[in-house]
Amino acid sequence: MSVRHALLALLAEGPKYGLQLREEFEARTGEVWPLNVGQVYTTLQRLERDGLVESDGEPDAGPQKSFRITEGGEGELTGWLRTPPDLSSPPRDELVIKVLVAVRVPGVDVHEVIQSHRRYLVELMQQWTRLKDDEADFDLSVALVVDAELFRLDSVIRWLDTADGRLRRAAADGPAPAPAPAAAAAATAAVPRLRRRIGARR
Repeated sequence: MSVRHALLALLAEGPKYGLQLREEFEARTGEVWPLNVGQVYTTLQRLERDGLVESDGEPDAGPQKSFRITEGGEGELTGWLRTPPDLSSPPRDELVIKVLVAVRVPGVDVHEVIQSHRRYLVELMQQWTRLKDDEADFDLSVALVVDAELFRLDSVIRWLDTADGRLRRAAADGPAPAPAPAAAAAATAAVPRLRRRIGARR
């Protein structure tokens, strides 16, 4: 999450002071991501240092010190909004790593590991769904956040189901031979090429 750019977006509406920015940030994001006021002021100091915001008054003006976005800040914000995040490389997902490790740990039932995490994710989906039923109709920000989280959790559950099925089929087919060193090296070398090809299509 880019607090830096979120603050620029709020300042694009007009001058604001630090505490006001924190309150508006939390309100706009459905109060899902609490923001420490100290983090707000630290970020504002960096934005001011980089010439993206300007402040009114003396450096020690206190919490009522007002900040406004500069022309450079507007350009930075526009570029950030229109530039897709770099998704060409898979994130280092703890759940994915956990399943990959569980496959090789002696005495661990990887299917039980998968199902325990699946149950937890289903419970989370139910909690988010209840929140949506209670509040999303009254708050557009909450509705958007809840929708995003439900889609994310659903995709993780689908991956767990797919992984469970793939592992069961692999077990039925018998142990796979260990890859030869040359084959493993070739597979590793193919990853950067794949990333470059994905990037070229963007």
